[in-house]
Amino acid sequence: MPRLTRWFVRAALVNLLVGLGLWLVPSAQPIVEVPGWMVAATPAFLHLITVGWLTQLIFGIGHWMFPKASRDRPRGNERIMWLVFFALNLGLALRVLGEPLLAKQNGWLPGLVLVASASLQWLAVAGFVVNNWGRVKGR
Repeated sequence: MPRLTRWFVRAALVNLLVGLGLWLVPSAQPIVEVPGWMVAATPAFLHLITVGWLTQLIFGIGHWMFPKASRDRPRGNERIMWLVFFALNLGLALRVLGEPLLAKQNGWLPGLVLVASASLQWLAVAGFVVNNWGRVKGR
């Protein structure tokens, strides 16, 4: 398994653990009083599970298992994929920070954080597509 794939898979597992763990807190609302900002941050926790776990796991395994691009660069441009990894995870981190910030205050800052988050995640997806487009081919 390539090193980058291991990074994607481990980060995916961490996101699954953190996302489900944080999702438990707002679920306890009927039993204990949970701060309103944490309840409002539930979309970020779901994002950790869907984008942070599922998408990242797919990216990592896809990087490893897609057909070889060429003999010299079997997995395409590895630099692009490292940028995909960091953009995706930075975007996720900004989402986790931005959702509670948006619940606590209005204004331009929470919106800017969430736009930056979405932009980084979109760039990560675009990078994955660009790097792997040529690897999707018939025999």
